[in-house]
Amino acid sequence: MIDPVSGEHVNDRPPPGPSATRLPLLLPGTLSDDQRTVYEAVTGGPRTQGRVPPAAVADRFGRLLGPFNAMLYSPSVGLPLQDLGAALRFRTAFTRREREIAILVVAAHLRSDYEWHAHELVGRRAGLADDEMAALREGRAPMLADVRERVVYEAVRQLVAEDDLGDAVFTEAATTLGRPAVVELVTLVGYYRALALHLRVFRVGVPDGEAAPAWPAVEDGDE
Repeated sequence: MIDPVSGEHVNDRPPPGPSATRLPLLLPGTLSDDQRTVYEAVTGGPRTQGRVPPAAVADRFGRLLGPFNAMLYSPSVGLPLQDLGAALRFRTAFTRREREIAILVVAAHLRSDYEWHAHELVGRRAGLADDEMAALREGRAPMLADVRERVVYEAVRQLVAEDDLGDAVFTEAATTLGRPAVVELVTLVGYYRALALHLRVFRVGVPDGEAAPAWPAVEDGDE
């Protein structure tokens, strides 16, 4: 077969995927028409920007990774789910840094290994520095000079911790970001919490050969 990334011939048969994964990875050639529609929406959309799917989206055999593989198992849910994700990542007014700060707060709070691994890479490309990344991973407030970024951080931190926004934080977010952006931010948190649940239930870890995030130790009483 042909490696979809390098274009070279691949002689070995594709491995079954991580042994802990509850949903076997699906080869492109085995997909139904409905599954193919989801596959093409993921691999041909803004996540890949018209290029070969990156390692966070598909492996060298073309099999979708992370939350995307699960979307293939139920195309009627997977197609609108991936479209919602694309809208939240690429069709809102948030800057790349603001968006990745929000996603990483969710990933760190839920200790979602894959979600953190994938978005740490994206966050660094968006300009998040080592100290900012370390603070987010450890559940601390990073030193953010931009007022919008501070508001995004605080709103998401409260959303994941309390499943709500207090009046003061809501008012600050609505004033600084605008009400439409608050709607988008609340939806973004819900979406990435749903993906983190998928990843946990279906036992999806970081890609083979990659190290899991170094989460801080859990203090007594925090569990």
